[in-house]
Amino acid sequence: MPETIEIQLKKGVLTLCVLALLNRHDSYAYEIASTLSDAIDMGEGTIYPLMRRMQSDGQVETYMVESSSGPSRKYYRLTDAGRRALEAQTAEWRAFVTAVEDVMNADAEAKPAPPVGKNAAKTAERGAEQ
Repeated sequence: MPETIEIQLKKGVLTLCVLALLNRHDSYAYEIASTLSDAIDMGEGTIYPLMRRMQSDGQVETYMVESSSGPSRKYYRLTDAGRRALEAQTAEWRAFVTAVEDVMNADAEAKPAPPVGKNAAKTAERGAEQ
């Protein structure tokens, strides 16, 4: 797959993936980035601006959790708006995947291939006569 298509596909589903992960359980940005890096090879630096945008859009909210092994961590959890966004984006994603699969798996219509070569003129003449 050409790299530009792959990158665009990843960017297009990144918010949906984050919403789906947070729907399972609250998490912190590094853990989300790590999971997405393993799953879809998404760079860690991509997640932080997305999390800020999702927070400003009201899809996630944050809270701090003390850590015994270092500084407190900022955890993210879905809001009601985030759950609605997940539901809407999941429906859109499934409809899109179905449409792409339908196009990719469609049987070729039962049309004869156009004639090629020196027999093309004869075949065209016969078709015109009928």
